[in-house]
Amino acid sequence: MTAFLEIDHIDRVFPLTGGGRYVALQNINLTIDSGEFVCLLGHSGCGKSTMLNIVAGLDKPTQGGIILEGKQVKEPGPDRMVVFQNYSLLPWKTVRQNIALAVDQVYPEKPAAERREIVDHNINMVNLRHAVDKLPDQLSGGMKQRVAIARALAIRPKLLLLDEPFGALDALTRGSLQEQLIAICQEHKLTCLMVTHDADEALLLADRIVMLTNGPNSHIGQIINVPIPRPRNRLEVVNHPDYYDLRNDIIYFLNQQKKAKKQQLQAPVLPIGPLLGNP
Repeated sequence: MTAFLEIDHIDRVFPLTGGGRYVALQNINLTIDSGEFVCLLGHSGCGKSTMLNIVAGLDKPTQGGIILEGKQVKEPGPDRMVVFQNYSLLPWKTVRQNIALAVDQVYPEKPAAERREIVDHNINMVNLRHAVDKLPDQLSGGMKQRVAIARALAIRPKLLLLDEPFGALDALTRGSLQEQLIAICQEHKLTCLMVTHDADEALLLADRIVMLTNGPNSHIGQIINVPIPRPRNRLEVVNHPDYYDLRNDIIYFLNQQKKAKKQQLQAPVLPIGPLLGNP
């Protein structure tokens, strides 16, 4: 059976000013099934967002490729929508207009009434009917992120990509939006790939947690399956008998990566002479 999404042995190498290169990702190989929610987790600088951008078609791998439903990803497309941490809303357009912009671009052949119905449906789905005519600077951070999610879902993507979408929000707002995302994913059977640095968020949302090692040469260090049944709510997740073992596994991995980074930074720099065989 062919995987819904295949990340096929990708490397991403960046040239450095003055020569040399930086290997951000090395030999990333991962398959994701339709309807699966996968979280990418690791310390800052491990290449999580780079990997997400490659899947989105916003960046290209140096080696390897991305296969979505049997077709190679070469550029951005409406089959993949990204929700960023910074919302990416047009400040001069209202809630409705920001969502309609995506719908009008992807479905220009649909009658205006049908496009408006799609916009209204997604506004209602994220509970923003009361703010439909407000501009982004009149909205809270949580409301802006709901607009971004509604815009992404309005074009019915095959794959929803989320780049730490709740990272800038306060704890209460973040918790509310996490639960709303769970409900939306469950109802629409969405396939999601999400970047996070939060172990508890990953355990709440994910079917699998893919943990990346430190960069450079970041690779998949461990994959954790989350056996907590769906539908989920926060209390049931925390009370699940496997929760603390799973959380401890994540924290242990992250701590090991932190120690490895510290040791790398503290490693003495050997003199060049002896390595070259000089006296």
